[in-house]
Amino acid sequence: MSRSSSSAAIATLGIDLGKNSFHLVGQDERGSIVLRLKLSRPQLTQRLANFPPCLIGMEACAGAHHIGRQLQALGHDVRLIPAQYVTSRAS
Repeated sequence: MSRSSSSAAIATLGIDLGKNSFHLVGQDERGSIVLRLKLSRPQLTQRLANFPPCLIGMEACAGAHHIGRQLQALGHDVRLIPAQYVTSRAS
């Protein structure tokens, strides 16, 4: 696992939304973590514009709908998940 590996291997991307920073965790098709990143709000869409289309999951909250529409415009498949189904796993 590396901090910034090739984005071509990412099949699923999870985004933890915050006020000023976002944490991204990318998994390949086998479920192995291949990417961990911390980005600021302006960097998020710039960075994901260079990713190939993938499935993106994030917790449904007030700002998630706006960000989701931006990412869908870039060609990603965005899924908003209710808060009770979002878990944090330390590995």
